[in-house]
Amino acid sequence: MKPILLIMAAGMGSRFGGLKQIAPVGPENATLLDYSIYDALKAGFGKVVFIIRHDIEADFRQAIGQKWEKKIEVGYVFQELNMVPGGFIVPQTRQKPWGTGHAIWVARNLVKEPFTVINADDYYGRNSYEVLLQGLQSLKSPEKTDYFMVGFQLKNTLSENGTVSRGICEVGSDGYLLKVVERLKIVKDGDKAKCLDEGIQNRFLTGLETASMNMWGFTPEIFNQLEFLFEKFLIEKGSEEKSEFLIPRVVDQLLFDRKATVKVLSTRDPWFGITYPEDKVAVCKSIGRLIDEKFYPQKLWV
Repeated sequence: MKPILLIMAAGMGSRFGGLKQIAPVGPENATLLDYSIYDALKAGFGKVVFIIRHDIEADFRQAIGQKWEKKIEVGYVFQELNMVPGGFIVPQTRQKPWGTGHAIWVARNLVKEPFTVINADDYYGRNSYEVLLQGLQSLKSPEKTDYFMVGFQLKNTLSENGTVSRGICEVGSDGYLLKVVERLKIVKDGDKAKCLDEGIQNRFLTGLETASMNMWGFTPEIFNQLEFLFEKFLIEKGSEEKSEFLIPRVVDQLLFDRKATVKVLSTRDPWFGITYPEDKVAVCKSIGRLIDEKFYPQKLWV
């Protein structure tokens, strides 16, 4: 059975100022998400599952889903604030869902095969899907906790227009992930970067660090681990108005507890994405160059 592509597309787009999941960046109103699906299909993935919200379902199906339903099997799951383990009461002041770890957890009843998870607003490149597919297909058992991550060089993942969140990774000489720390406010600083997170402001980074862009390869066993850690998170931080259950922090905990291994895969393709409205200009130019080079057709879904 072919692995699944699971796409996190429920974000609010607060910094972008709208639904960047469906913002056009190419001909025929193609979105970054369309190029991701096209690359995954070319690489050999067998199904796409979208994680969205009920309030954007109609717009999302019209802009994205209906274009691909004749090309590949498509499924939908919904990430909503009230989707929590039984017995937990959501605080009335809470307005946003619980983060990327929560997004993956809500897909537990639909995804039964090894899968790759990505952000909807990032471009990862076809080779990234190819190396992840090879890794997932090499697994002998879906019950294993042998996972994968595609790593990108930090300096190539920064925005010219503001701070970004990145998982800063420590990778062993054997190519396995040792630690990942989610930094929420990284800003470009010349050829380097600095972290403005509360408590560690102006911590300088070389820009050569390996960054996680939330391109992971998991087996279905991750859902059991997410369930356990999500319940723990809700007990400890569920009363906080803005706390988030983030997948890099989940992975880091699993590594610390020796309950998983993560092979870091390299890719020859660049990353680019949209965080702020101003980022869209550079993304459109990058897509345009790839079309000029005949890497992508003018219309992806024909």
